[in-house]
Amino acid sequence: MAQVKSKDTKPEMKVRRLLHGLGYRYRLHRADLPGRPDLVFPSRRKVVFVHGCFWHNHPDCERVRIPAANRDYWLSKLERNSSRDRRNAALLKEGGWEAQTVWECQLGDLQAVAERLVSFLGRRSRA
Repeated sequence: MAQVKSKDTKPEMKVRRLLHGLGYRYRLHRADLPGRPDLVFPSRRKVVFVHGCFWHNHPDCERVRIPAANRDYWLSKLERNSSRDRRNAALLKEGGWEAQTVWECQLGDLQAVAERLVSFLGRRSRA
């Protein structure tokens, strides 16, 4: 698992390119915020997480298949990841931040993702 990337993943890069192309500017992986959000919009006090469906246990997603080998370990691991995500979202909300999650499986329809993120982020600032 040491080889599993936590930054600059393909799904994250898709979302970053999409938002940059739409004129949004952001900061990456701010360590001072709970969960180290993938994209941070400080002036808007909004963050975007780009989650892999397997690693973050996306409910009802076909990409989430628990490995047969060492099943108890994986169930526990994925539940801990989900709990941590919920805890981080609550801490962000308490701190006055709004969070949006983009799931890996949603990136097949970039237009829908773009519409959802534009709605979440609001009017873009002039670049």
